[in-house]
Amino acid sequence: MNGLRVVPARRHGQERLYVCLTDGRSVAWYDRDTARVNLLSEDRREDVLDVLGPFLTGPVTVGPPPVPTPAELARLALHPDDDLAPNRPGEALLADLDRDPGPVRRLRPDPRRRALAAEQTVGAALEPLEGGGWHALHSIPLPGGDRIHHLLIGPAGLFCLHALYAHKQRVLVGDPMVTVGRREPRPLLRRIRADADRASHALTAEVRAVLVVAGPARLDTPALPRGVRVLRDTDLTGLGRLGGVLKPADVEALHAMARDRHTWLRV
Repeated sequence: MNGLRVVPARRHGQERLYVCLTDGRSVAWYDRDTARVNLLSEDRREDVLDVLGPFLTGPVTVGPPPVPTPAELARLALHPDDDLAPNRPGEALLADLDRDPGPVRRLRPDPRRRALAAEQTVGAALEPLEGGGWHALHSIPLPGGDRIHHLLIGPAGLFCLHALYAHKQRVLVGDPMVTVGRREPRPLLRRIRADADRASHALTAEVRAVLVVAGPARLDTPALPRGVRVLRDTDLTGLGRLGGVLKPADVEALHAMARDRHTWLRV
């Protein structure tokens, strides 16, 4: 026996297997996502590979941990309460519904649940982009009780996304009025532009506004609205095919800035 044990854990959204001594100290970890065994002590290389043997699948890289990039260092320095990256789509609505679920029986559906369904639909549609150099942040709180539904950062730039519930309803997008079904029109595009402007101010970079309509039966845009892209949730993967604007290092730096809650306190 080499006195080592394997402890599974998740860290910063990644699944890892830590190799620990009997006193709990780590001597290595296996990162499944990168297929890399990171050694903290070269002297224990053979013992570490022996104990990890049953868990390794395919070829792996073995060596000391890579030197963190400036963006990674900034992320690691964040207090967990200030890191927005773990936010789920609709995080604020989930918390609100948990505090106040509302009456069991309602004459009309709770509008918060419809809004949550829209944000979760959009969040799920953004997931495929995250493997191609994109990052998505959700439910970013802004001063005054407002929030940005989704912020997408990637090679084609930055996008501020507002999710609109429209399950099997017709949506008419004017400027600035947006009409869903038979409901009263709302000047929704004003808010969407304002959110993108606040994000641009916070990040000192151009942020483009996007209205994402979730599940409409029909989407009509008689005239393209000024400064706002209008998409169905099923069209979001198309953003990943847009031409490159940002270098990978710039994407990582902007993501590190955007995930910090303090970035948004003065916008």
